[in-house]
Amino acid sequence: MSETTDLNELYSIIEKTAQIVDVTSSREKVWPILNAYKEFVGNSVISFRASTGSSADDLDCRFTMLPKGFDPYARALEHDLTPKTDHPVGSLLKEVHENLPITSCGVDFGVAGGFTKTWSFPSAENLVKVDDLVKLPSIPAGVAANLDFFKKWGLADMVSTVGIDYSKRTMNLYFGGGVGDRVPAEVFEEKGVRAILGELGLAEPSAELLRFCERSFVIYVTLSWDSPEINRFTYSVMTPEPLGLPIDLAPSFDRLIRNAPYDTTGRNYVYGIASTPKGEYHKIASYYQWQKRVENLLRSDS
Repeated sequence: MSETTDLNELYSIIEKTAQIVDVTSSREKVWPILNAYKEFVGNSVISFRASTGSSADDLDCRFTMLPKGFDPYARALEHDLTPKTDHPVGSLLKEVHENLPITSCGVDFGVAGGFTKTWSFPSAENLVKVDDLVKLPSIPAGVAANLDFFKKWGLADMVSTVGIDYSKRTMNLYFGGGVGDRVPAEVFEEKGVRAILGELGLAEPSAELLRFCERSFVIYVTLSWDSPEINRFTYSVMTPEPLGLPIDLAPSFDRLIRNAPYDTTGRNYVYGIASTPKGEYHKIASYYQWQKRVENLLRSDS
């Protein structure tokens, strides 16, 4: 797709992809978003993410690799895609971009529910430190409350993505993926998985999750402003062959892999399993528009 991307063609793909996973795309929600970010669509990475969790009734569409210096949240406010708020969720992105080594960004929306998230990415050579995050006035207190946890597991100096969810008032921190910055192996080993989830008060890992973690390369946590606790811990795998993963695929995921209305040849999928206090749920991201360099970077595609 080029800078002269046909938004009608993109919307058609969105609509067809949503139908495959039993979601009805809302033209009234999606078109204003496509118009708001239209100058970036042609050169962005575009992915679709389906879920078995609380978001199973929607399909997320994500534009990433938007340019340094752009504020996707300010653009959303300008186009009335999300309500203005005095909550710190509304001021965090500006602080992240002004104080951290961010080189690109992204935006996320549900094809049924509308605008939801922004993403901020440092370069792979200069990942963010949790010590710097906790200095931001609008950051959730839970980041500082879990600083010892991040240091204990060797994660504190390798934040590769900051995600902000405006609809749920939560944030995600992704770890690893930089040049030479790999999540320690013990985080993915059975002993480590059990220890981490137990320490966080999350569900006992299933046998499926433990098998899956043997293939994982990325983890991320979800925090809110309402509690100091980490309320979700997610393991992710990037693979060109998701049908070969040691998991039971949801029927909607299987259809998305086999019947996507776009060419996925040579493109990876990102598959994630999230652990919560109540159990586990699965997510899969499929790429419609790709850039090869994404493979070398940890991005919020799970």
